[in-house]
Amino acid sequence: MTYWTQSAFGMKIVETQHSRQPEASVPETSPAMRSFLETGDSALALAGRTAHVDSVVRDAYEKALLPVYPRGVAVLAVGGYGRKELFPHSDIDVLLLEANPPGEGERAALSRFLQSIWDEGLRPSHSLRSLRDCLEVHESNLELNISLLDMRFLAGDEELFGQASARMPKFLAANRAGLVRRLCRMTRARHAKFQGTIYHLEPNIKESPGGLRDWNVLEWMGKLRPDGAGAPLTAGQLRESRKFLHTARCFLHYRSNRDNNLLGFDAQEELAAAAFSPASNASAWMREYFRNARAIWRETLRTLEASEGESSSLLAGFRDWRARLSNAEFTVSRDRVLLRYPHAIEKDPAMVMRLFLFVGRHGIALHRETENRLRQYEAVLREYFASPEGLWPLWHDLAGLPHAGFALRAMHETGVLGMLFPEWTSIECEVIRDFNHRYTVDEHTLIAIQNLEELRETEDPARKRFAVLLAELPDPALLNCALLFHDVAKAGENGGEGHAAASRRIAEVALRRLGAPEEALEMAGFLVEHHLDLSAAMTGRDLEDEATAVYLAHRMETIEKLKYLTLMTYADTGAVHPTALSPWRLEQLFRVYAVAYRQLTHELETERIESRPASPEQEAFLKGFPTRYLRTHTEAQIRIHAQLDELRKAAGVALEIRRAGGVYELSILTKDRHFLFASIAGALASFGLNILKAEAFANQQGTVLDTFVFADPARNLELNPPEMDRLKHTLERVIAGRVEVRGLLKNRPKPTPPSKGSRIQPRINFDNEASHSATLVEVVAEDRPGLLYDIASAFSEAGCSIEVVLIDTEAHKAIDVFYITSDGKKLEAGRLDSIRRMLLETAGG
Repeated sequence: MTYWTQSAFGMKIVETQHSRQPEASVPETSPAMRSFLETGDSALALAGRTAHVDSVVRDAYEKALLPVYPRGVAVLAVGGYGRKELFPHSDIDVLLLEANPPGEGERAALSRFLQSIWDEGLRPSHSLRSLRDCLEVHESNLELNISLLDMRFLAGDEELFGQASARMPKFLAANRAGLVRRLCRMTRARHAKFQGTIYHLEPNIKESPGGLRDWNVLEWMGKLRPDGAGAPLTAGQLRESRKFLHTARCFLHYRSNRDNNLLGFDAQEELAAAAFSPASNASAWMREYFRNARAIWRETLRTLEASEGESSSLLAGFRDWRARLSNAEFTVSRDRVLLRYPHAIEKDPAMVMRLFLFVGRHGIALHRETENRLRQYEAVLREYFASPEGLWPLWHDLAGLPHAGFALRAMHETGVLGMLFPEWTSIECEVIRDFNHRYTVDEHTLIAIQNLEELRETEDPARKRFAVLLAELPDPALLNCALLFHDVAKAGENGGEGHAAASRRIAEVALRRLGAPEEALEMAGFLVEHHLDLSAAMTGRDLEDEATAVYLAHRMETIEKLKYLTLMTYADTGAVHPTALSPWRLEQLFRVYAVAYRQLTHELETERIESRPASPEQEAFLKGFPTRYLRTHTEAQIRIHAQLDELRKAAGVALEIRRAGGVYELSILTKDRHFLFASIAGALASFGLNILKAEAFANQQGTVLDTFVFADPARNLELNPPEMDRLKHTLERVIAGRVEVRGLLKNRPKPTPPSKGSRIQPRINFDNEASHSATLVEVVAEDRPGLLYDIASAFSEAGCSIEVVLIDTEAHKAIDVFYITSDGKKLEAGRLDSIRRMLLETAGG
């Protein structure tokens, strides 16, 4: 195994003592590798490795197969090997074409043949097929049919290979439609795994949309055409894009010494610093990556859409219906928008805004010819948008349309959005090193707007509540305006100004240029500047604390702004990555809205609940609990806790775990003791469970009620029911002090650390004003197993009590907020420095 470090001469390889895979036997200082790192010539690297492997395979055939198989077997290269695109550590796809089933002697020869290839440090992936196998459709193995499109003769029976080659065109002609349909379906499914976008911060250079697999799809589609013509691939831009990706993949293989295709942050920096790279930094290199991936991605989408349309009569009927939407300026043909009189743009450039209004109203994509026309008249459009005064009405109409996100994406892809708002170009393809975000800044923004479009059609009951809010907005266009600009300042230095405040300033300048009225500027600016407020409250404030409600009401100012900002948070959070808006976060967001709404309408409940449990047992249980317990628990929950307390009296400890809304709720009743909270947190962490929220209550009898809300990301409790019993047993033993928690945590695997330059330095913040009764302590640190246990233990050692803890994790970053008291009061100012030092030492460990 190897890793890479920087040196004065670029990249160097450092050998470690781990065991190595077969491919790693290739010397790290091979001439091919040295030549590539100096020149970046991927074509030479691929040709050299292909020639080397050809030689090894042919030699293995002559030694192992030829004596047994003088006729009747042909050794073929298929897949990437057949295309002569063998990257430094690619699999070697070999197909053994046989005339007859092998006997015992032949099977032994085949084993010797493969073993001799392995002995050369190569990794063959082989299959044994008859001629009939190769000329029939394999419903469960499309990869076999597709791989044969790239078959290449290596050794053996040339006559047998000739038969396969001669019969293949007839087979493809007879099954073309089915193969194309299945290839389209397989490609769409692969795209869906990457959310249908090229703009990932750390893309897979082979499998991501716009990657090398899409290039292969274009080649295969060309070979499946009736004339076998792959005309689109002759375009110079696409050839250059393939060359760019080939170079990057070669680098990744040499860098990792294995078949690694993930373009991580460290790899981006190293590629930018490579001797053959013209890029000045990683950000510039990634912009080049996106430019090249976009060229392949666009061509792939066009090819898929054209191929899918040919085989779908239902789609053809739908297209005929959509064609009726044509008007005097635009015509709809094959579900694409064309300009009736493209030359009219020269005299009437405002037609382009009407074009995107048409797209936003009907959700129909631009025809390729229309996109070309917009590029043809780029100079005219730039002059038109250079003086955008008076465009606010058109822009406002567009931003409020049902398919506004679709239209904005089309404007972005054609460059028109950047012409209208030059501020937008600063975030195009912008990579911000943030392990919590998955997309570039521009793509994140467009997905956020798209999230609102999808919300209108949702059938999910949890999301319908937000759809109701969206329907109640007086002007949804202002929300889309705010989303478009909410991160526009992320690309540059803001002189110490936070990106939200800087983005507001930029947004107001841009919208004022179009002639936006002051009330629109004020609302859009407010949303941009405050777009992080509700998400911060979700994870950093106790929503049951009255001070939180007062704080939120003060920040929101009006119910109207609260609704806008709730939806902005919904859209923004959902665009971070596909699972960011989990059921738990969705519920927390609506709770934030409800808390602020009640405060703004003066409908908060009184300090104490009027109806109290009547039984003596419940009265005794409740005696001494803070009034906050009554406010945060239902009558049913109080009854369950009182019943658990009866069990606790007999057994010393009682606990219950319930599943609710995709998370688990743990309630524990026992006698209070030092480090109890920390011990429970450590036990949960030892099972790989993620704590989302925790609270602690104590009554006058010295009984403590600890409640934890936690998630099970690996679904171990769901898929392995005995694990639930083991968890309960472990918790009981930990609470009783019979198990050392640190011993449990030793078995937890260490997480993969963030890349160089992205390590997280611990940070501690105190706030004595956020709550009436406790000190709020925010701990930001690099996440690791047992972090919460260590922090909670540190608080216990300092004589502090944890009343509430809110947990949030953004990739490698833990953001934990504790409501802390000491002797029932807030922390004294004189103690904060010593506690800060203690927490920094703990979090940094």
